[in-house]
Amino acid sequence: MADHASSASEPEEPKDGELVDSVLAGNVNDYDGLVRRYADRLYSVIYNMTSNHEDTNDLLMEVFDKAFRNLPKYKRNASFYTWIYRVAVNHTLNFLQKRKKHRNNMSLNELSFDERFEQDLKDNRVIGGDKSAELSELQKKLNESLQKLSDEHRAVVVLYDIDGMSHADIAETMNCSEGTVRSRLHYAHKHLQKLLNTYIG
Repeated sequence: MADHASSASEPEEPKDGELVDSVLAGNVNDYDGLVRRYADRLYSVIYNMTSNHEDTNDLLMEVFDKAFRNLPKYKRNASFYTWIYRVAVNHTLNFLQKRKKHRNNMSLNELSFDERFEQDLKDNRVIGGDKSAELSELQKKLNESLQKLSDEHRAVVVLYDIDGMSHADIAETMNCSEGTVRSRLHYAHKHLQKLLNTYIG
């Protein structure tokens, strides 16, 4: 009896749809539950697409703000999980396109000393027998290789290999077919392998 009473006293976590309904009914504070539920995973996705913590923090706040404002447009034929991922991925892809245009319009002289120094560090390999330095360099090379993929190819790799999303959920998130997801993954994996083989070899 005590076990039954104990389990009965622990309320179940509300489902995404229940929290959405509550928010739309005027209980705005319930949106915090959705933010807590998805913040870490979305942070990982955005960071692995941008490779910049400061940009990731800004984008994550913008994504949750955008999702909140568009919550009335959320259609129940899609899971909230893939819906908010779509908001995050699309918002990040738009950001990356703008960043690329901005960088293309900059001349080398316009880069600050700090940016040029940081680039010099990135261009130099760590030399020595220190294992932690080697692992750090390998991780850096992985990140750099990921950034060399197109934005769309990087997105599917992040969602599939890092976040663990299924092909079907990625297709729904990126509004494309599962065949397109598989094709992009196949190309991206081959390209990453080539980049890393060049480094390791």
